[in-house]
Amino acid sequence: RCTVVVDALLGTGANRPAGGQLAELMDTVRTAQAAAHPPLHVVAVDCASGLNCDSGALDPHAIAPDLTVTFAHAKQGHYLFPGAGAVGELIVADIGIDPELAQDVHTFVLDAGLIRNWLPERKADSHKGTFGKVMLAVGSESFPGAAYLACAAAGRAGAGLVTGALIRPVWALVASKLAEPTYVLLPAQDAERGAVIAPSAAPLVASALAGYKALVLGCGIGNTPATRDFVAGLLGADLPATLIDADGLNCLAQLEAWPQRLPAQCVLTPHPAEMARLCDLPIDEIVAARWEVARAKAAEWGCTVLLKGPYTVIAEPGGWLAVLPIATAALATAGTGDVLAGLIGGLLAQGLDPFRAACAGAWLHGMAGQRCVARLGQAGVVASDLLPEVPLAQRALRTDMTLTA
Repeated sequence: RCTVVVDALLGTGANRPAGGQLAELMDTVRTAQAAAHPPLHVVAVDCASGLNCDSGALDPHAIAPDLTVTFAHAKQGHYLFPGAGAVGELIVADIGIDPELAQDVHTFVLDAGLIRNWLPERKADSHKGTFGKVMLAVGSESFPGAAYLACAAAGRAGAGLVTGALIRPVWALVASKLAEPTYVLLPAQDAERGAVIAPSAAPLVASALAGYKALVLGCGIGNTPATRDFVAGLLGADLPATLIDADGLNCLAQLEAWPQRLPAQCVLTPHPAEMARLCDLPIDEIVAARWEVARAKAAEWGCTVLLKGPYTVIAEPGGWLAVLPIATAALATAGTGDVLAGLIGGLLAQGLDPFRAACAGAWLHGMAGQRCVARLGQAGVVASDLLPEVPLAQRALRTDMTLTA
């Protein structure tokens, strides 16, 4: 007959399977949740009973709450799936624990206020040079859309000038859709699945980068002997802040001693399979320890590592790790990673350091995804739908509007 159940059965230290009367009681509540009219609302104290707060593992008998009120700080398991799916709305309650006790945790959740403070200023007396120049060495004959999405996103992030460094077949398609960027035409080389950037393009890109504050490398370039030689040659040059994504990462993973070749300011944006190649580890090991792997490799490689997936984490060489508290199936579609790469590249061009650029780009990307859900629904969103939502998400942040309006 009740309409609210408070789940305070198990706490943050629970790590064994539920059984006996405890499991029966949890199943009773689960059954009532599924059948109740009006709905049965569940509020969890600290965490849902059956959620492992260290690993995110979820007991099959666990109750999925509508609201979790946790104490002092969010717990790791609140942001690791499958447990993250049994949190509902999360509220962190202050119960008087001294904040200094958490000084060595070096992990935090991104929020709107933090990202708002990190966004570049947009003064009225600005000009395009104020907001920097970003070059994108992207695309191949098989993946021209990656070049379009990355270049378009860099502009939507607010970069003053976007330049696509593209082979001619890709340039013809991208330039017909994007009037705003400038272009550097690169030599191409035939490959099994169409033309790709030739190794001889590396010195051309390096010389054209004079005056640029950021480089995006890899989206859609293909993983071929030619592109591997191109990536290797380019990494031997003096590069500005550089983001490496997609096939750029796959090429990188096959180069000997590649961590020593990275630019001084660098962001790597792998999904779990790309991270597995970089680390030479099985994918399931990456997925099982995403936070630990991202933090350890950022320190080892001396760069910012954005490890994609729900929930995305961003690690920097000094040991800090940021968690993006946004996960939506609308972003589970081809090309959204190219949009993310372009956004971060555009923010690097505006002077943000690699860690803050990666955090802010991930936040704007997630907010754009949520705005697409509100406008279009969970299914059917495509990557280009994100592009017009990015400046609206920025405006919402800057003016403190409702972020998902």
